[in-house]
Amino acid sequence: MAQQSHILTVVGARPQFIKAAVISRAVAQTPALRETIIHTGQHYDDNMSRVFFDELEIPAPGFNLGVGSGSHGAQTGEMLAQLDALYQEQKPDFVLLYGDTNSTLAGALAAAKLHIPVAHVEAGLRSFNRRMPEEVNRVLTDHVSDLLFCPTQPAVDNLLAEGITNGVSLVGDVMYDSTLFSQQKATERIERVLGPLGVQPKSYQIATVHRAENVADSAKLAAIFAAMDEISTPEAPTLLPLHPGCRRALETHGIVPGQNVRLLDPQSYLDMVALLSQARLALTDSGGLQKEAAIFDVPCVTLRDETEWVETVEAGRNCVVGAATVRIVEAAQAYLRAGIPPWTPPYGSGNAGTLICEQLVATCAR
Repeated sequence: MAQQSHILTVVGARPQFIKAAVISRAVAQTPALRETIIHTGQHYDDNMSRVFFDELEIPAPGFNLGVGSGSHGAQTGEMLAQLDALYQEQKPDFVLLYGDTNSTLAGALAAAKLHIPVAHVEAGLRSFNRRMPEEVNRVLTDHVSDLLFCPTQPAVDNLLAEGITNGVSLVGDVMYDSTLFSQQKATERIERVLGPLGVQPKSYQIATVHRAENVADSAKLAAIFAAMDEISTPEAPTLLPLHPGCRRALETHGIVPGQNVRLLDPQSYLDMVALLSQARLALTDSGGLQKEAAIFDVPCVTLRDETEWVETVEAGRNCVVGAATVRIVEAAQAYLRAGIPPWTPPYGSGNAGTLICEQLVATCAR
């Protein structure tokens, strides 16, 4: 058997588990590659971690760093120390990273200082807001990466504007691959997921709130929940799977959601896909949910001042409104009245995972 190239995949947050599943399945079909997954432990709740590996058929992590929560500096520093040691022990041919979390940045910096090639999935995304920790993480990661896998043409253009051209590939979006893979499984869950909640398809809003810019600002958080309360009715409630950080913020700031805003435990990926696909509207500050909503023909109101997924806005499927109550309510009501226009998703052909593996094999063979 020919020697395999060893890929170390670093993940730590639930959006990364979803993306990593796509490439892990492709690696399994690529004899020239073998993969070891490192879970940093950035998300350590079972509903935000282990269940994702089970549902999405991801191989069990070879290592779990157990870093847990903490300040950005403390969390990233602890990951750096542990990853440095693991990289030297494992001697990978490539380190594979996803998105824009602290796990991504730590994985990139540790590899770059050891002269281990770095591959970045979702390279080139930009919000152009350096106050966002995620923006800093993605920019720095791109600038030390050897292979940059872009989901869309605007992402390629962003890298070009920063002088990054070597190793850049437009491969499509692994989240689009994942959505196609999960859609049938999620469809089979709809009745089981909606039934206990007492809601019917297209009779509720789905919401998520977790960005630091919202949960750490009591005025913004209160305004977001006031808007949800105004939009929601007994017949059309808002379902909010509650991120642990948002739960803590609500308690800290003394914010009590209205009775038609129903707080749920964090959902597994497939249950969340089922909930999103049947919602009449999404309200979110998540990057991934904006895109998934567009794919599922669900209008989205984004609770931020900018978005990396500009194509969803240009297509009329996403309205970026920030955290002002009036703007959130106006955008939601406009969508509920008029709906959204048709579109063709600009995220490739559903084979991004295969294209990424092909690039890894070709690069390792040089």
